[in-house]
Amino acid sequence: MVQKVAVFRKEHFNAAHRLHNPQWSDEKNELVFGKCNNPNFHGHNYELIIQVTGEVDPETGYVIDMKVLSAILKESVIDRFDHKNLNLDVAEFSSLNPSAENIAIVIYSILRPKIDSGLILKVRLYETERNFVEYPAD
Repeated sequence: MVQKVAVFRKEHFNAAHRLHNPQWSDEKNELVFGKCNNPNFHGHNYELIIQVTGEVDPETGYVIDMKVLSAILKESVIDRFDHKNLNLDVAEFSSLNPSAENIAIVIYSILRPKIDSGLILKVRLYETERNFVEYPAD
């Protein structure tokens, strides 16, 4: 029987964004996005949890070396997103609405090529203490 273990790394970043669909009227954007459509942006203290699942390496006892995972996250996500305006400073959101859902998908797409393809990757992003998303969904 194959024994798989899930390991988790938690990170934190602060970022501003505005939810806005330029194809809609100001009234529709306000109706759909409310305060999140503030033309001057608004911010969140995001909590990011990365889950990596796989078999334990018999030589190291690791699914993935957490120091390596931490370094990947810092370089690939935290340094790119922390204290940034996602709409203006992060290329992926130049034409993509930076909703929590889309942020999680973008983070996954950034990380997936950097983590062994034999390992299962999952991204959980908390926008607030009560609101979070997970990608991919099962």
